Amino acid sequence: MKPLEQAFYLQDGLVVAKALLGKILVREIDQKAYPFKIVETEAYRGPEDKGAHTYGGIPTPRTKPIFKAGGITYIYLIYGMYNCLNLVAGDEGIPHAVLIRAIEPIGEESECFAKINRPIQSKKRIELTNGPGKLCKALQIDRSLNETAVTQKGAIWVADAPPITERVADKRINIPYAEEYAEVEWRFYIKDNPFVSVLKKD
Repeated sequence: MKPLEQAFYLQDGLVVAKALLGKILVREIDQKAYPFKIVETEAYRGPEDKGAHTYGGIPTPRTKPIFKAGGITYIYLIYGMYNCLNLVAGDEGIPHAVLIRAIEPIGEESECFAKINRPIQSKKRIELTNGPGKLCKALQIDRSLNETAVTQKGAIWVADAPPITERVADKRINIPYAEEYAEVEWRFYIKDNPFVSVLKKD
């Protein structure tokens, strides 16, 4: 597998969020690589996006990575306990990021790796990684990996894969504070993939 080059990330966050569907998120631990297919993403486009951490365009110690050139991770904590993985998009100074909302294990080894890190009572394998906090726990992703370049092989990186032809666009999840930006359909997922966290309502 070959990492996606930085040029892929130096685009608008909406473009990157759509294009990441089907790409392979790779977690490497102890010289072992575990691949997962990206099946759901959300785009955040500061400074105008009221749902983004970079709304208003003023960098803070926490959000500084998002203002860097695309192709690195931005990892933050929610509810004081769940890590969330984002990939920075856009040129330097353009604060766009893509939240990785759900992934699908590729192969038995990746599934076993996820189960070891995130034991669940449910027998449904889709419960392993069908949410941003879930997938970070399953892949041992925390803030020690913040600002990691995903354009080269290492602890966490993204490999290229054929583009997805059928996807769904919907509203982002749990951002009622974003006012009119709570209504934009900037969440994307692979149609009919069982690992998607929330399906679009008819």
